[in-house]
Amino acid sequence: MDLSKVKMVVTDMDGTLLNSKHEVSPQFFSLFEELKRRNIHFVAASGRQYNSIADKLQPIKDQITIVAENGAYVRQQEKELLATPLPPETIANALAILKDIKGVHPILCGKTNAYLNGDSDEFISKLKEYYSEFTVLDDISQFKGEILKIAIYHFESSEKYIYPAVKHLEANLQVKVSGANWVDLSHRNANKGYALQQLQEQYNISKNETMVFGDYNNDLEMLAMADFSYAMANAHTNVLEVANYTTGTNDEFGVESVLEALIHSQQL
Repeated sequence: MDLSKVKMVVTDMDGTLLNSKHEVSPQFFSLFEELKRRNIHFVAASGRQYNSIADKLQPIKDQITIVAENGAYVRQQEKELLATPLPPETIANALAILKDIKGVHPILCGKTNAYLNGDSDEFISKLKEYYSEFTVLDDISQFKGEILKIAIYHFESSEKYIYPAVKHLEANLQVKVSGANWVDLSHRNANKGYALQQLQEQYNISKNETMVFGDYNNDLEMLAMADFSYAMANAHTNVLEVANYTTGTNDEFGVESVLEALIHSQQL
């Protein structure tokens, strides 16, 4: 495997770069400095909101590109590169469907803030790990601002309790099981792969110069955009099937071990 030509590294956050405690390792930040010395562009791509990703990567947030909300929002420092909002009628239709599903918690995701109903203190407590900025409303169906994504949470299983009820929306939307408890609804063009393609074109970087890490179904499109596509050992079976390579789990420094090999291949 020749990693010497890699010019861009893209990684998912939860289940990938973050360990099971939702932490970034100090080792990663040291490796990032080596990537930067080699002019390798780093991209964090997550279903999380922009502010949450920036908080996790605070020491380097102004030196990287952040792909937030599964590709619906892309930003470098204060420069917005891409935003793909949902039409209001699509949001209203989805919320009407979700209202009839027991045990689900929908969130309307804007560029830097999220909106949810205040009907579960337990869910609000859980939400704080994934959303740095959010507002509790009496009824999110009455919210009229710009929304990029609807994130839906179920405490037991997203694939069992959420996905079957919204699967029929795939004709017009991105419907992604993005975690064991999460399903995301986005615009058809809002996915990590499309966002990565835009960045590759902007930087004139090809698939064989791109390295990608992922663990869940919302990573599938961006894994397809890289010859050096890595599934975490803890990845969903769909990801393990499409990735060209595998690495250790997110608790075994799977991303960091590959980055070490990448840096070694590009000795200065």
